[in-house]
Amino acid sequence: MLAVDGDELTIGILNPDGSHAEMSGNGTRIAAAWLMRRTGVTHVRVRVEERVVEVRQTAGGLYESQLGPIVVGPPEVVDGIELTPVSVGNPHAVVLDDPDRVQELGPRLERHPRFVEGTNVQVARLDGPGEVTARVWERGVGETAASGTSAIAVAAATHEDGEVVVHFPGGDLRVRLAGSDAWLVGPAEPLEFSGSGEEASTDS
Repeated sequence: MLAVDGDELTIGILNPDGSHAEMSGNGTRIAAAWLMRRTGVTHVRVRVEERVVEVRQTAGGLYESQLGPIVVGPPEVVDGIELTPVSVGNPHAVVLDDPDRVQELGPRLERHPRFVEGTNVQVARLDGPGEVTARVWERGVGETAASGTSAIAVAAATHEDGEVVVHFPGGDLRVRLAGSDAWLVGPAEPLEFSGSGEEASTDS
C-alpha cells in the first residue's frame, strides 16, 4: 500500500510470506527516494502505521532517515542463546557471535515463544569502536543481504552513542545514535526495467 500527499507518503509493508511488517529502514528510504525523484524535494516524511520517518537527501546523494525512538532491553538468554532485544518500531534480537551462525540461530529465535510477534535476528561481531559486521535473519523472510532497522538494532546493542558502520554481505550502512534517537544513512539507486519504462529502487 502506498498513498501520497504532497511531500508525505503513507506506506504498508508485507513480508514475502504475507506477514505484516511494522517498519522497514530500507523500505522507507526507497519510498522517500522515489517521491523525491518525482517532486524535486530533498526532504520527505514517510508514515508507517503510527511512526513517522523523516528522510532527507544528503549532499553526497545518500539518504538520511531518522527512525527513532529506539528501545534497547537488558541482555537475556533465550533457548541457551544470549541476546539483546531491541525495538526499532519492529522487534529485533541481537546476538554477539560469529555472523556465519545466522542460519542456525535465526530460525531458532525467529518464532520462539519469547517473541510473541516473532523477531528479526542479527548475529553480529564487534570489529572495533564504531564498526560491526553482521548477518540478518528477517522475520517472515529468512536471511537477507542487508536490513536498515537491523543496522540500527546492531548499532544500538553494541554502542551507546555516536556513529557506527555496519557491514552486511549486501553492503555497508551507517548509523548515528544519540540517546533514544537513531539515524540511518544509505543509498537508494534508480533501476530501469528493460523495455518497460518503469522504475524501481535498489538498496544496500
